Amino acid sequence: MATVLSVSGSPSATSRTARLLRHLDDRLRGHGHHVIPLDVRTLPAEALLGADFRHPAIAEATALVEAADGLVIGTPVYKAAYSGLLKSLLDLLPQYALTGKTVLPLATGGSTAHVLAIDYALRPVLSSMGAAHIVPGWFTLDKDVTVAEDGTVTVAPGTASALAQVTDQFSASLTARTGVLAQAS
Repeated sequence: MATVLSVSGSPSATSRTARLLRHLDDRLRGHGHHVIPLDVRTLPAEALLGADFRHPAIAEATALVEAADGLVIGTPVYKAAYSGLLKSLLDLLPQYALTGKTVLPLATGGSTAHVLAIDYALRPVLSSMGAAHIVPGWFTLDKDVTVAEDGTVTVAPGTASALAQVTDQFSASLTARTGVLAQAS
C-alpha cells in the first residue's frame, strides 16, 4: 500500500479544486492507497509568507511530503499559473523534496485558455524538485464540477471519465514504482 499526499493549493474554503481532490482521494483509497489530505490554506499564513521553515506546521507539512510515496497536487489556475498559495508551500520545501516521488498534477479553472498551465507552469517546478515520475495531469473546467449542498461532488461525465483515467494511471505508476522499490530492499 502506497501513501499518497493529496495537496490542495486553493485559498478558498469552498474550493472546487479541494472538493475535486477529496472526490479523487476516495478513488485512490479504492485502489488500496493510504491517502492523506493537505489543504495548504490551513497552514499559518505568517509561516508561509514569512518563509518560516522551522514553524511546526511547515515542518509537519514537509514531513508529510517526505513520507509520501506519491503526491496529487491540485490547484486553481489564476493568471495562467498555479496558485500563489501553492507556490508559497513549494518554495518552503527542500529543493529536492519530490525525489523518488510519483506526482499527479491537476488544475481547475474557468476557461480552456488556461489548459496549458499544468505543462508550462506547474510541471517544470515539480520536475526541478526531483519528481521521479510526473504522470500526465488534467485540467478541469469549473463548470464541470458541481458541489451539492450536502457537499457531494458530481463531475460531468466526459470529465469524470478523463479524471478516472489519469487517476488510475497515477495509481498504477505508483503501485509499480513502490513495488519495485520494495523488491529492491
